[in-house]
Amino acid sequence: MASQSDDYESVVKVKREEAVAEFRDDHKSFVKKVQHALHVTPSLVPLVVLLASILVFGSILGEKFFSASSLTLILQQVQLVGIVAAAQSLVILTAGIDLSVGAIMVMSSVIMGQFTFRYGIPVEVSIACGLIAGTAMGAANGWLVAKMKLPPFIVTLGTWQIILAANFLYSANETIRSQEIRSEAPLLQVFGTTFKIGADEAGRGGAVLTVGVIFMIALVAVLAYVLRQTAFGRHIYAVGDDAEAAKLSGVNVDGVLIAVYALAGLICAFAGWALIGRIGSVSPTSGQEANIQSITAVVIGGISLFGGRGSIMGSLFGALIVGVFTLGLRLAGADAQWTYLFIGALIIVAVAVDQWIRKVSA
Repeated sequence: MASQSDDYESVVKVKREEAVAEFRDDHKSFVKKVQHALHVTPSLVPLVVLLASILVFGSILGEKFFSASSLTLILQQVQLVGIVAAAQSLVILTAGIDLSVGAIMVMSSVIMGQFTFRYGIPVEVSIACGLIAGTAMGAANGWLVAKMKLPPFIVTLGTWQIILAANFLYSANETIRSQEIRSEAPLLQVFGTTFKIGADEAGRGGAVLTVGVIFMIALVAVLAYVLRQTAFGRHIYAVGDDAEAAKLSGVNVDGVLIAVYALAGLICAFAGWALIGRIGSVSPTSGQEANIQSITAVVIGGISLFGGRGSIMGSLFGALIVGVFTLGLRLAGADAQWTYLFIGALIIVAVAVDQWIRKVSA
């Protein structure tokens, strides 16, 4: 009898252990599934955060926030950061970083303005010169990183200071006023042109968009296609994931790096053109925080600072998250410092999530 009782208890004990083990395996498999999903679709986290923040501020502020005019205002406010963040994303995907993006943006805008008003060059030619200059500055960064094998952080920290100094010396700290541009070279302000969608016959209501917003969305869409559907895009991911392995696979690593930095410079030059449209004038002191803001958008957007993983859509979501928090807290009457506090917390959380997701491939 005692033997049968002991056998029964042993069987029950084994069943319990198997049930607990099965529960733990199911729990682990669920966590692994989530981890794998975030690894495959890194822009999923910032998208969820963006939607959640819109719903939270919308529920607190009501129509004051959750309206077409307010939501499109966010797009207008983040258009510059979104464009520059797209450039920064390309660089960070190669496991680099570009601290000079803001300086390239401002310098390109100054060249466009000064060539038009100081030298009397046709505005179309001046804009082309600004775009070429931005591309050249980016290519110089890429050459120093690829050919001279210098760390991207150090290179772009140096070129940031050099370009910033050249900007002030060349412009003599002179601002070209909005009235002059509007009357003599309105093409410089084209990115600031506004139009309405969904307004009534009297022109009331609806969403107000700008050419700059449309350009930002189109740019992100084109880059998303290039990164996912072209050989060049796959090479960017390969270089960021493991440059030595990519080189052994036949990828021209130096060429990819130079091309990426040059393309980033070109995008920043377009951002300089958009900057003129946004503020209306050509100012050598504007856009000084664009480098930090672009890195913030990229990190919150789920692009890994270690390179090789992330989505260009994520950087757009990251920029929009910053815009939502900024506008939402402002409408709520909160101190501006709360924005920095929440954004700083989001950056730390984003990096922690990235480290956790990277364990999938470890």
